[in-house]
Amino acid sequence: MSDMYRLAVVRARDGRGTVVVEHGGCLLPLDTVLPGRFATSPADLQPLLDDWVKVDADIAAFVDATAAAFAGGQPAAAADFLAPLALPGKIVCIGSNYHDHIAEMPIPMVPTYPYSFIKPVNNTVRGPGEPVAVPRRSSMMDWEAELGVIIGTTCSDVAADGALSVVAGYVNFNDLSARDWLATKPPVGVDWVQHKAFDGFAPFGPYLVPARFVADPQDLPVRLSVNGVTKQDSSTAEMVFGVAAIIEHISSIMTLYPGDLIATGTPAGVGHGRNEYLKPGDEVRMEIGPLGELVTPIA
Repeated sequence: MSDMYRLAVVRARDGRGTVVVEHGGCLLPLDTVLPGRFATSPADLQPLLDDWVKVDADIAAFVDATAAAFAGGQPAAAADFLAPLALPGKIVCIGSNYHDHIAEMPIPMVPTYPYSFIKPVNNTVRGPGEPVAVPRRSSMMDWEAELGVIIGTTCSDVAADGALSVVAGYVNFNDLSARDWLATKPPVGVDWVQHKAFDGFAPFGPYLVPARFVADPQDLPVRLSVNGVTKQDSSTAEMVFGVAAIIEHISSIMTLYPGDLIATGTPAGVGHGRNEYLKPGDEVRMEIGPLGELVTPIA
């Protein structure tokens, strides 16, 4: 297997996003790794995803042949990371998808198919380190560490046994939630907009780890802490429906495109199960396997 590399977007001196390749804790600009590939330097990962199979192979080849070049790169620890995608095509979230989370809520049944909802894109996306405010109308703001799946191929009606082939890579995703309307839901059901769609409720990043380096997305540790205290410590093995089954289901409803993001549900340890909620001044940190650490300050 090729040496692992990760992709990210960092803030350049002019304030714009610039794509970088990470290897061994150091960053090189994409323009150094693939000189002349793009007419203008990409500001996020979308142009790479639009030609993902070739771009992924070419970056992997560079890393394998020229790994020593990263020693002169920028230390990743000093970078100012942005969201890997400024505007994912769509964000599809899966609810009630971990056995341990279903037990803690408690949810009266195990879903018989991947239960899903949509998060709006242009107001919810936030990058690593970017503050998210407690909504004025909510007193029950909650965290949810989730494995995010970034699609790399236009597809529909994908069979589960081939579904992982359409995945470009994986990201950390924090499905922030306002539980107020879950606790007091009207007879018509949960108001998913008031539950999930407030400004800033979709932080993700810092890295996209290409799918070639994740041998089994159902064997990744999931951890989240608030103010240094561990709240979630589980594994993607706890999923009711794995990544392949989720893609099969969602792609039977809608065409998936490069840059679409699927959030695959959260394990036990959310605030609502503990009667604990986020407040201004809190800091949420989450990490899934090799995806880096996503830090979200609560404003």
